[in-house]
Amino acid sequence: MDPYIAVLTGFGLVVLLTAWLPMVLRELPLSLPIACLAIGAAVFALPGVPGVPDTPPRPADHLEITERATEMVVIVALMGAGLKLDRALGWKSAALTWRLLALAMPLTILALALLAHATLGVDLAAALLLAAALAPTDPVLASDVQVGPPHEGEEDKVRYALTSEAGLNDGLAFPFVNLALALAIAADTGEPWLADWLLVDVAWKLASGLVVGVLIGRGLGWLTFRLPDRARLSSTGDGFVALGITAVAYGLTEAIHGYGFIAVFVAAVAFRAVERRHRYHATLHDFIEQLERLLMMALLVLLGGAVSAGGLLTALDWRVWLFALAAIFVVRPATAWISLLGCPRPAHERAVVAFFGVRGLGSVYYLAYGLGHAGFAVEAPALWGAAALVIVLSIVVHGMTVTPVMRALYRRGGDSRPGPP
Repeated sequence: MDPYIAVLTGFGLVVLLTAWLPMVLRELPLSLPIACLAIGAAVFALPGVPGVPDTPPRPADHLEITERATEMVVIVALMGAGLKLDRALGWKSAALTWRLLALAMPLTILALALLAHATLGVDLAAALLLAAALAPTDPVLASDVQVGPPHEGEEDKVRYALTSEAGLNDGLAFPFVNLALALAIAADTGEPWLADWLLVDVAWKLASGLVVGVLIGRGLGWLTFRLPDRARLSSTGDGFVALGITAVAYGLTEAIHGYGFIAVFVAAVAFRAVERRHRYHATLHDFIEQLERLLMMALLVLLGGAVSAGGLLTALDWRVWLFALAAIFVVRPATAWISLLGCPRPAHERAVVAFFGVRGLGSVYYLAYGLGHAGFAVEAPALWGAAALVIVLSIVVHGMTVTPVMRALYRRGGDSRPGPP
């Protein structure tokens, strides 16, 4: 078969599965990411499949492509997460979120870095890079525990906290990734790094991401919803406008060396706030969600191929397994639980929030970014193996448990009404 025809046919199958699989899996203890991973592993493991390259996908061999591909799916997911939120992201309405960001995330990075240094034998800079890559809740793969589409009322406290956390902590992980890079470079050159890291990587990049996100979201929201009726842009009904907002917010922020991840999510929240109840938000969300699922499925198929044929998990030993199991079942649940102590929510709701710290394509992005910007040649195989195992375990464990756990939560009286936590 002509390879082009084979690839075209395969792409069509991926599109159909992207549309149909969520409906098929809705009542099962499975998820779309699990199916994507399994499909990729099977396709690349079978010999002679038409259109499948002889060389299996290996993220470490194509760092720039890996970085850009995962970057795209993450910013699309961040736009979708921001558009989902029916409630404003206020101090009281997002109390759980602020605790997770201010306490759970730094504690998670510290614990994972120490664990990686002790179990994997990597130096502190490499351990910090791995920890920062694995700490954020992934906005792409966490969709099953996030709030529903705009105006559909699926916004209980648990889903709201996990959605807003995933929207913000990807950008907030960047200072720690850059700290790991600064430590690695300073170890080779001896140059001072602390002042530059604090002023640029923390203060400037965070502030510029926030400010640009607000300005872009508010400005484009005003153009969309506040112009006179004859020029009311919201009447176009074009969902791909969401992609334009995403690209503009990300591009302008990165152009001034800010954190584009933060800008995209903040822009979505600010855009939504201009006219919160307008039906056009549902149109925008539907388009961006479909694009996100298509990109996610394609990348997870490749990740499955990297696992089964690319040797991503072949060099694992008991130390890597110890690190990965502790990251999923101990570190995130414990640090999130600590951060939520004293919060006036039932214990079972806090337990669900603590457990569902999903790891995924955002971690691949940060690892590819970090390895492409500093010399971690010796530690790179260990970092890729540990990160890949954590991601695969998260996809399987969280994907199989989310449906029964969320059902049990609602049976126990999980509050699905908007309001303060």
